[in-house]
Amino acid sequence: MREVEKIGLIINAIGQRIFGGKGNLAITLEEQINDVKEMLFNGANFDIDKFLNSTVQDSNKYISSFSGFNNDNIELLANYLYQIGLSTKSDNSKNILKRHYNSLNFVISKTKPIPLNVNQI
Repeated sequence: MREVEKIGLIINAIGQRIFGGKGNLAITLEEQINDVKEMLFNGANFDIDKFLNSTVQDSNKYISSFSGFNNDNIELLANYLYQIGLSTKSDNSKNILKRHYNSLNFVISKTKPIPLNVNQI
């Protein structure tokens, strides 16, 4: 549980850093994204570039390997990826938005209720 809370705090700090408050407007979004990468790597040993540049299966496997990434934290990260993808004017924005979509689908696939077989009741 401690790892889940740690990842949650890191992801919330990321959101605050990029989208909250009235920080230094001279800091570009690209610099903020680099700070986010550093925060994730230093705080959770999570390589966002590896996550973003992998196949869907590999990125799902990668994020699953971290005990702190529960469904809520993956969804929160996906929402920040969406906001970053919309804010970024680079070629990478399309990839970031795709990873947002894939991350949400991953959470949905993990939380789908298992259909009951009437014969098992």
